[in-house]
Amino acid sequence: MLDLKAIRTDAQPFRLALKKRNAPTEPIEQILQLDAAWRQVKSSGDKLKAERNKLSMEINAAKKAGQDVSPIIRQTQDISSKIKVLDEQAGELEKQMEQILLTIPNMPHESVPLGADESGNVEVRKWGKPDKTSRDVKPHYDLFPSLLDFERGVRLSGSRFTVLFGELARLEWALAHYMLAKARMNGYTEVVVPYLVSTKTMTGTGQLPKFAEDQYRAASGAEAMGPAGPNSFWLIPTAEVPLGNLHAGEVLEETALPRKYAALSPCFRSEAGNYQKDIKGYLRQHQFHKVELFKYSLPERSYDELESLVLDAESVLRGLGLPYRTRLLCAGDMGFASAKTYDLEVWLPSQDTYREISSCSNCTDFQARRSQTKFRREGHNEYVHMLNGSGLAVGRTLIAILENFQDESGVAIPKPLQDFMGAERIEF
Repeated sequence: MLDLKAIRTDAQPFRLALKKRNAPTEPIEQILQLDAAWRQVKSSGDKLKAERNKLSMEINAAKKAGQDVSPIIRQTQDISSKIKVLDEQAGELEKQMEQILLTIPNMPHESVPLGADESGNVEVRKWGKPDKTSRDVKPHYDLFPSLLDFERGVRLSGSRFTVLFGELARLEWALAHYMLAKARMNGYTEVVVPYLVSTKTMTGTGQLPKFAEDQYRAASGAEAMGPAGPNSFWLIPTAEVPLGNLHAGEVLEETALPRKYAALSPCFRSEAGNYQKDIKGYLRQHQFHKVELFKYSLPERSYDELESLVLDAESVLRGLGLPYRTRLLCAGDMGFASAKTYDLEVWLPSQDTYREISSCSNCTDFQARRSQTKFRREGHNEYVHMLNGSGLAVGRTLIAILENFQDESGVAIPKPLQDFMGAERIEF
């Protein structure tokens, strides 16, 4: 959430930033209009409160003098009624401003390139040389039909759900364990988080209210028949949500930052608006596993922390020997809460292209304002900066292994996974 005081002081940078994102600027104008009305109402209320305080002093003096205070009391009661109306108006205006603020995206950092969509993203570096193309390999979904079972997934839950058996199930868990081990080596504390969270928690990291249609709501009893409310539970779309709310409402010590957390979780996404995208295979699922990396940082250190976060995610790909590239996203392709984002894209031979496998973002104080997460410095409190990244998406990493390490008789298991797997290969 953006800083209302900063918008009030100088709205022009926010207008320009939203234009850079190709986002509408009308919400800023609405905020300014509501804020002007709020300040007028607040000023009127403050004047009446000062007048009421003055009358209270007159009542006390009149009582001591033995005078009749009933006219002054009636005047005070009349003022109190007016104050109540003005306070209610101010509260309603504050509520309207907050609802609008919750729908405005974060401001992009000055280093973020201009661009309307992914065509404006900038390649930062590549690692590894792809040595296979679609002429050399079969797509992952044609390799192990008895182990990667799409039909049973559909029968159990519907489209975009999959059942893994045997060696592929072991490979999924081997990857998850390896990613957590890498995170631990890079200084992250492992956390087991809830997979069901509250509406307040989803709002804290920016999934609600703007992206409700992309989420799965878990309801029981009477609530299952009605709209989502403040007591609703939601299936997490990423462990970023609970990790980003671990310290909601808290004031951390400056010396305790940065805090670095890692969590393996299932992720649940309805994929609204992506019904025709990547339908075939294991690439885009309604349920998938991911290791999430999350940091709480000092504001002046957050962009350095972003660079190290990207390297932490890259270390997983390098350890597995998977070719990838790192791209800086343009303003028009960034996520809602992000001020700056790098995407890691792994080479998928069957598609002759790189595909996203991790997204690493600095959300600055945008989420901290929503969740009220602060730190104490020199006797006053400031908002922390929050960063998140995938370290990595497990299913997409599995796909990359099946395709990049495929040969005529099977798939070679990368050496770092062999102890987790208890095998060096998966044979056809």
